[in-house]
Amino acid sequence: MGKDKHASKEELAASPPETPSHGQSSGKYGTPKKYDPSFHGPIENRSCTDVICCILFIAAVGGMLAVGVLGWMNGDPMRLIHPTDSLGQVCGVDENVKNASYLFYFDLLECFLNIPLTVINFGCPTPKICMAECPQNTFAPYTLLLQDAESFVNDLVNLNQWDEFICLPGFDPEAAYNDANGPYYQNLAKIFEHRKCATYYLPSTNYADRCVPSFLVGENASVSDIFNAGLSNLQTLSGLLIQDTNITSTFSEAVDVFLNLASVLEVVYEDFVNSWHIILIGLGIGMVLSMIWCFIMRWIAGVMVWASILFLHAVLIVGMYCCFQQYKDLQDVPGSMDSITFEFTTNLDSYLRLQQTWLIIGIILAVVFLIMFLLTICLCSRIRIAVELISESSRAVSSMWSTLFWPIIPFILQTGVIALWVVIAVYLATSQQPMYEVFDASTSNFTGASCNIDTYPGDASTDTFSSDFNLTSNDTELSCLFIDYSLPEYFKWLQLYNLFAFFWLVNFIIGLSHMTLAGAFASYYWAFNKKDDIPFFALSGAFFRALRYHLGTIAFGALIIAIIQIIRVLLEYAEYQLKGKENKVAKFILRCMKCCFYCLEKFMKFINKNAYILVAVYGKNFCTSAKEAFFLLLRNIVRVAVVNKITDFLLFLGQLLIVALVVVAAFFYFTLEVTWVNAVLPVPAVNYYWVVIIVIGIGVYLIAKAFFGVFDMAVDTLFLSFLEDLERHDGSAEKPYYMSKGMMKIVGKKNKKMEEEW
Repeated sequence: MGKDKHASKEELAASPPETPSHGQSSGKYGTPKKYDPSFHGPIENRSCTDVICCILFIAAVGGMLAVGVLGWMNGDPMRLIHPTDSLGQVCGVDENVKNASYLFYFDLLECFLNIPLTVINFGCPTPKICMAECPQNTFAPYTLLLQDAESFVNDLVNLNQWDEFICLPGFDPEAAYNDANGPYYQNLAKIFEHRKCATYYLPSTNYADRCVPSFLVGENASVSDIFNAGLSNLQTLSGLLIQDTNITSTFSEAVDVFLNLASVLEVVYEDFVNSWHIILIGLGIGMVLSMIWCFIMRWIAGVMVWASILFLHAVLIVGMYCCFQQYKDLQDVPGSMDSITFEFTTNLDSYLRLQQTWLIIGIILAVVFLIMFLLTICLCSRIRIAVELISESSRAVSSMWSTLFWPIIPFILQTGVIALWVVIAVYLATSQQPMYEVFDASTSNFTGASCNIDTYPGDASTDTFSSDFNLTSNDTELSCLFIDYSLPEYFKWLQLYNLFAFFWLVNFIIGLSHMTLAGAFASYYWAFNKKDDIPFFALSGAFFRALRYHLGTIAFGALIIAIIQIIRVLLEYAEYQLKGKENKVAKFILRCMKCCFYCLEKFMKFINKNAYILVAVYGKNFCTSAKEAFFLLLRNIVRVAVVNKITDFLLFLGQLLIVALVVVAAFFYFTLEVTWVNAVLPVPAVNYYWVVIIVIGIGVYLIAKAFFGVFDMAVDTLFLSFLEDLERHDGSAEKPYYMSKGMMKIVGKKNKKMEEEW
C-alpha cells in the first residue's frame, strides 16, 4: 500500500519487529503493539471466531420462535382489547356473546371502592354481563322495593315489568319468584341481595366498550334525566344512599381519574391525527440538519464546535432573562404568588401563571449555565484535541458517505425485533386461565375462596361450583364470579425467557452495527494514502467480514450484556415485591446491587465496543480482543478519560443544538410567529401543541443520535487506531505514522520523510 512509498520491500523485510521506545512498559498493562511491516489495516485472512456462542445464539432465537408459537396457540390478544364478563366470556368475541359487545356493571361504584386495586375490567367484585346495547332509562327495583314493597310488587305483577330487570345469564327473576320450591319464592329482595339481578341502572353511554352513566360522558345528559317516576334516591347493596343532590359527585369521584385520563389521551390522539404531516416535516428537517452538520464539520469542525458552545451559552442566558422578566411581569398579577401544587390537570397553562414556576426554571438555567461556563474554561485545551478527532472523523465519514445511511439497517432490524418481542409477549400474557372467586351478600367462610365453574351455577348437568363446596339450597347467596385471568406458572418463565432473548437480539444488532462501522473506519485510518488506498466497498466489506467470521463473537458480547440486563430486571422486580415491607436492610442491599449492576453494564458496553473494534481489525476472538483493547486503553488511561469523554460531550452538544433549532422553529410555527410560513403551511387545529412539539423534539433527538452515533463510532475507532499507531511506529522513514498531520501536531510527532501530503 502507500507505506511502500517510504521504504523498499527489502528494507521493510530487514527491519525486525520491535517494541516502540515511547516510554511504554510491558507486562503490567499488557505488551504494547510491535511494528509489523505486513500490517496495513483490517486483515483479510481470518477464520470464524467463538463458534459455540454462534450456535447457542441460533438456538436461543429458535427457542424464542418456539415460545412465540406456543403463545400463539394458547393466547388471545382480544382479551386485552375487549372487556370480559363474570363468566370469563370476552364481550363481542366469544360465541355466546358475539352480538353483545358492551360490558354492564351491576353496581359501577363497587369497582372504585379501591381504585389502585380495581381497574375497570379486572378484580371488580360486582357481577358483569355483556349486553348488545347499554340501558337508556332509569330503573331502580331494589330502591323501590325498600321504599314500598307491596306497591312495587303489585306494579311489577300487574304491569309485567319483569322484562326491565337486568340479570345474570340463565336467571329468570319471574320464574324464580314464582317457584314454590326455589329459594326466591315470594322473596324479591333476596334476588338482589344474592346479586342475581342489578339493583339499579341509569341511562348509559358506550365508553371504551363499557356502559358508563351518560351524565358523566354525554354532553346532552343531565342528572335530571335520572330521577323520575317518584324516584328520589338510589340504594345500593352496600348501604350507600345516593340522592339527586350528591349523585354527580358520588359517581364523578369514582370514575374521574379514569375518564379524565381517557379524555386527555383521546384529545392527544386527535392532535396527532391532525398534525402528523407537521411531525413528519419536523423530523425531516432534523434529518437534513444532522446530515448537513456531519458534512460541513469536515472543513469547519472547530468553528462549529465553538459556535455550538457559544450558542448554548447564549440560549441559557436568553432563557434566564426571559424567565426573570416573566417573573417580574407577574409580580402584580392576582394569584401569581400562589405556591405550586403538583396534581393531575389538563390545564398546563395554570403553572405558567405562577411566579414560582418561572423562578424555579430561571434558577435551574442559571445553575446549568454556571456549570457549562466553568467546564468550558477549564477544559479549553482538551477541547482542541476533541475538535481534531471530530474533524478527522468528519473526513472519514465524508470519504465513506454510505456510513451515514448505515443506521437505517440496524433501525429496521431493531424495529423488527421489538415487534416480534411485543407480539410474543402479548400472546404469552393472554395465554391465561380464568380465575373465579366466591362472592356473597353476607359474611361467609367461603368468601374469597377460589371456585371453578363450567357454566354459571344453576345448570345441574355441568355445574361444578355447588358440588365442590357441598352447597345446599340455603347457600344460594354464594356466587362464583370471574375475577381475573392468571397465567400458568411455566408461562411466566417463558415470558422471562422471551425478555432475555429480546435483550440478546437487540444487543446483537448493536454489536453488529459497531463491528461493521469499526471495520470501515479502520480501513480509512490504516490507509496510508487516504486518496488512493481506502477500499471502495469499505462498509460492505466490513459487514461481510462480520457476518462471515464473527457472528459468534458478536453473540458473545451481546450475551454478557443481556445477562446483566436480565439480572437488573429481576432486581427491579424484587424491589417492587418489597414495597410496603419494613425490611430496610433488604431494600438497602437491593439498591446497592442495582447500582453495581448498572455500573457493570456501562463498563461492559464500553469494553464490548472497543473489543469489537479490534475484532474488526485483527479477526481474533472476543476474549483476546477485549483483553488487548482493555490494556491498550489502560496504557493510555489519561487520554481515554479526557479526550473520549470530551468528544462524547461535544457530540451531545451538537445533538442538543439540532433539537433546539427544530423545537424553537416548531414553537414559533404553532404560535403563529412566522407569518410567511403559516401562510404557506397553515397551522393544524390542535389542543395541546406542546405535546406535538415534544414529540417532534424526541423524534429529532433520536434521528440526530443515530447520525451522531456513526460519528461516535468513527471517533472511537480512529482514537483506538491512533493509540496503536503511536505504539507501532516512530515516524521514521521505515515506520512512519498513519495519522493525519493535525493529529501528529497535537501529540508533537512528525514523519521524518513525507513525499506527499495526505
